[in-house]
Amino acid sequence: MASEYCIQVFCRVRNLNESEKKNCSTNVVKFQSKDTIVVGGKPYVYDHVFEPSSNQEAVYNTAARHIVQDVLTGYNGTIFAYGQTSSGKTHTMEGVIGDSEKQGIIPRIVNDIFTHIYNIVDTELEFLIRVSYFEIYNERIRDLLDVTNTNLAIHKDKNGITFVENLTKMFVMTPEEVLAYIEEGKMNRANINEHSRSHSVFQIHVQQDNKTTLKKLTGKLYLVDLAGSEKVSKTGAKGAVLEEAKNINKSLSALGNVISALAKGTKSHVPYRDSKLTCILQESLGGNSRTTIVICCSPASCNEAETKSTLLFGQRAKTIKNVVAVNEELTADEWKRRYERLRQQAQQMEQELRRWRAGDRVSEADWTDLSANMQQTD
Repeated sequence: MASEYCIQVFCRVRNLNESEKKNCSTNVVKFQSKDTIVVGGKPYVYDHVFEPSSNQEAVYNTAARHIVQDVLTGYNGTIFAYGQTSSGKTHTMEGVIGDSEKQGIIPRIVNDIFTHIYNIVDTELEFLIRVSYFEIYNERIRDLLDVTNTNLAIHKDKNGITFVENLTKMFVMTPEEVLAYIEEGKMNRANINEHSRSHSVFQIHVQQDNKTTLKKLTGKLYLVDLAGSEKVSKTGAKGAVLEEAKNINKSLSALGNVISALAKGTKSHVPYRDSKLTCILQESLGGNSRTTIVICCSPASCNEAETKSTLLFGQRAKTIKNVVAVNEELTADEWKRRYERLRQQAQQMEQELRRWRAGDRVSEADWTDLSANMQQTD
């Protein structure tokens, strides 16, 4: 059965970097408690606030580890980092792959997924894992595992779920294979030395088959490293770089508009179609996904405006509720059982209707039975 799930938002603040120190920036961030940060005298509350001293393992254990179990039990999950350029998003999501201390959320979650699978003692379960990797660069979707796919289209399946058409899907059997594909994709990204100019999305698709019951569960995990938000006037960008910045800001603005619309409760008028990014994240924001957002912030006075904007984005996102359900593929026998329950329910409702028309009163017991049947069918 479907249930509500509030999007979880975590705030991570880094130390002042060398550039900020040279500009004589001061620290404008105060940490009031484990879930509250204060900037400009205003408190902002999240699920947890990570101070600069927080290491990669602590961030992962608090913000992301639980997603592994969700995906392995048939739920969709999304984790993405949001913040201005050089705020620590890629460090949080990727870190130094292969370094046990410095690696970020993506390599840690990959290792944990396989560790959980290896430790499952039920021999009746089989797992099939596929991965995909793409970037959104200047509003074009580029397949990072097949460089010939440079302008992929977005479509919806028969259930209304958005997907990227013709995206490469690689079957994997070990965490080493997954990490190798991540490294390959990173090498294929546009402007390899300037990753902040494109959004990257790494997908992990986990299918679980029970050989005895024939039950199939599918969990999809989106791991997203967003491009950095920045003021064009502040960076002095020109030419092609300026166009890149405009496209980034356009998609991030569209993301902000989606967050604002959902936060206001206007789900019938959410502008998902305003950018490729928001189309792809439609299930993650307001749909069927257990979603976690890590907002990354600079503590510097010279970036105070951008930091406040990021904090406000996180506050709005925290009010959004998704409706999540297990992705279960029913067997023919299960479909027959559900059909039979629906048929019996329809017969009972017809009987109730005839009694009403005849002027009879429907007993409370009959209503209770009908309610139970309806819940059983859902």
